[in-house]
Formats: sequence, C-alpha cells, structure tokens
Amino acid sequence: MDLGLYMQFVLALVFVLALIGVLAVLARRFGFGYATPAKGGRRRRLSVSEIVPLDAKRKLVLLRRDSIEHLVILGPTSETVIETAIAVPPGDFAAAVTAAAADPPAPAPDLPLSPPEGAEGRAADKPEMPR
Repeated sequence: MDLGLYMQFVLALVFVLALIGVLAVLARRFGFGYATPAKGGRRRRLSVSEIVPLDAKRKLVLLRRDSIEHLVILGPTSETVIETAIAVPPGDFAAAVTAAAADPPAPAPDLPLSPPEGAEGRAADKPEMPR
C-alpha cells in the first residue's frame, strides 16, 4: 500500500472524530440529553420546567419539585438560587388568566397629596452645609 492511501485513511478518521466532537458540543450547548425513567414505575418528583439561556455561559432554569418551583441561575462555576417556593400555576395559561380575572386585586389605598403636618418647617430648621 502506498503513502497516499494511509493519508486518506488518517484524514477520514480525523474528519469523523471532529464531526463527532462538533455534534457533542452542539448537543451539550442546546441541552439535548436523555431522560432516565423513574424507578419502580413511580411518577418523577423532580423535573426541569423551563431553561432560558441568558448569555453564552449562563442559563436560567425553572426546576419543579412536587408542586413547588425554584428559579436558579446556572453558570460554569456557580449556581445562584433566585427564588424558591413558587407555586405551580393550575393547568395551563388560560386557566391561570381566568382564575386571576375572577379574583381582582384590591384597590390601592388613597394616599394624601399634601405633606404631613409639621413637615413645612423641617427644611428651614436644618443648618446649611458649608461649601
């Protein structure tokens, strides 16, 4: 066999390995993976509800445990909990909007437009700061 055939074999091998590496990086970047089934046929208690990439290195993850959600920022070297104990909305978005419309928020209390009594002379009582 001549040297050209060996070079062709080596280049084809390098190309296939590079292609596998690129696909692995893309799969990791876009979060593809495999879901492991729950043992014993039980319903899973932990799941990832949503993932939103913030930038090239960080992503915002909404985790669900039982009926409670937790909002977490994941980075290459750190994890930060943003909010915990978020109640899971009932059903779908339309049901949540209908439930919110049925129970309108309480009106805001009327706030006085004038300053509180005795506040008029406070600015005059303060000594002037030297410049």
